[in-house]
Amino acid sequence: MYVMSMLAVSEAAERLGVSTRQVQHLVARGELRSLARGVVDETSVERLLAVRRGSHTRAWAESTAWAAVALLSGREAGWLGESQRSRLRGRLRGLGAEELVERARERASVSRYVAHRSAGERLRAELVDTSSSAPRFELATTNAIDGYLAATDLKAVVARHGLVRDDTGSVTLRATSMDLDVVRDLVSASDVLAALDLAESLNVRERRSGIDALDRALGVFRG
Repeated sequence: MYVMSMLAVSEAAERLGVSTRQVQHLVARGELRSLARGVVDETSVERLLAVRRGSHTRAWAESTAWAAVALLSGREAGWLGESQRSRLRGRLRGLGAEELVERARERASVSRYVAHRSAGERLRAELVDTSSSAPRFELATTNAIDGYLAATDLKAVVARHGLVRDDTGSVTLRATSMDLDVVRDLVSASDVLAALDLAESLNVRERRSGIDALDRALGVFRG
């Protein structure tokens, strides 16, 4: 049985190399999980460290993060103005995969859960699923569920399927305000979005597969 590991806010701040106030800000934004007053879940700290890799680069706004995914996937990202898209294209040409992962982390608010086995297929059907791409990354297929849903639907989906919040759980919900039709189109257009998701994993092989795929996508984009 998994025993939840806890860190005091001061310990989390030291591990992340930030102030305690910044830790509280990360909790408020959902990037760290608070377990009680002054205490955070260690796994959520480890996940944030995996994404940041020691850097403190500021993340893009949600719309910009999604535009980056779109441009790398061969789509136009029409929700940004032409000048914004032009600047973003220039930034993408100068980015490496690790920085892209950190920059694009605000595309969704990520939370993890445990679900009853019977919820699997019904739950998956309500998400824009990226976990089914595992074979294309030469990864073993698992029962894990990973997908996007509208931020406004998150609470209802959690309640409907009896999900229990657990940062080691096999269900990953990525809540976004981006139009889900756009997200579905990006999933069908390329593996960039799935690679970003994998690159945030604590599993070394999954993360490496995601980073390698993003490196390839950035190389193609640079031409």
